[in-house]
Amino acid sequence: MFFIEVDKRAVFSNYAFVFRYLIVFKGKNMRRRYSRQIMVGPVAIGGDAPVVVQSMTNTFTRDVGSTVRQIHRLEKAGCEVVRVAVPDPASAEAIKAIRKKIQIPLIADIHFDYRLALAAIKAGADGIRINPGNIGGVKKLAEVVTAAKDAGIAMRIGVNSGSLEKDILKKHRSPTAPALAESALRNIERVEGLGFGNIKVSLKSSDVRTTVDAYRELAGKVDYPLHLGVTEAGGLYAGTVKSSIGIGILLYEGIGDTLRVSLTRDPVEEVRVGYEILRALGLRQRGPEIISCPTCGRCEINLFSLVDKVEKRISHITTPFKVAIMGCVVNGPGEAKEADIGMAGGRGVGIIFRHGKLLKKVKEAELVDTLVEEIETMEAGYYTQKGKENAI
Repeated sequence: MFFIEVDKRAVFSNYAFVFRYLIVFKGKNMRRRYSRQIMVGPVAIGGDAPVVVQSMTNTFTRDVGSTVRQIHRLEKAGCEVVRVAVPDPASAEAIKAIRKKIQIPLIADIHFDYRLALAAIKAGADGIRINPGNIGGVKKLAEVVTAAKDAGIAMRIGVNSGSLEKDILKKHRSPTAPALAESALRNIERVEGLGFGNIKVSLKSSDVRTTVDAYRELAGKVDYPLHLGVTEAGGLYAGTVKSSIGIGILLYEGIGDTLRVSLTRDPVEEVRVGYEILRALGLRQRGPEIISCPTCGRCEINLFSLVDKVEKRISHITTPFKVAIMGCVVNGPGEAKEADIGMAGGRGVGIIFRHGKLLKKVKEAELVDTLVEEIETMEAGYYTQKGKENAI
């Protein structure tokens, strides 16, 4: 639960008059930037809505079957909005068939050709992502804005360091944070000048500090929802670290309404990392949180394998249980007593415990099956109790 207090110190700029709010999540004071709320399909973004986790497919969009299968996997992982690349007319046309077979809102990612934006909107996209600076001029931008307005869909103005306008790049000499913010403000002004305000904004760099500084600069000048991300972040390790630092800093400062973790990886991993960032900050909880020790000379079981097996076996569970997987009794029930459930291994045997209290002792070969069974039993009981509460 949270409550909202208005901070009367307002920030005034040529673009917006922005109020600051103090939002308290679970007793932790976090200052969250106020933003107007928009809708992407049925998903609320901005305002007091939770931070939304997005991802993007890496299939050929024109391959409807492959794209739908990947989106279904993303939905299962908790993805709430999905973006697809639209590089050609066939991809724009495919949106119509894809949209009918998925549950979450679909965003069309457009670059350079305004006709692809028009085709995607006509095909039923729930939103479009464009860079107004490379769409082909004001006249063509106006056609896209009119189509979006008539369809009642949202638009993301996406600025990144690799596609800044030539005059802005010349002025700042490199894609700095002020350059990104200036580009975003210019493009916002263009769209606003066409009578359209149903937008969210992103301004990304592959450099973490540039990304953070750019969002900070823009956050106090407009009240539109902000979509966070560090672009071209890299593979699983580098990309996770860069995204966690960049997105995490901004969220901790109260900046950000949606996020996408960009990884050179299966996009399902992007969703998982996104939720872990939100969990670490206490902003959202989805699925079990696994606590496990790094192992040491006391560990006499293959903990690496056990953790991998448990993660895969409980990936379908959405209840936010805290699960401990420990390598010995030293890091067992005592250090992990805050866990809802856990296990600790020994030489050929292990124990299952709940909230620090011994539940049962089992053979090492049975540890994973036993732990997973207990977790599934707990989840069934959780939803049964929730059902009773809702009935009351």
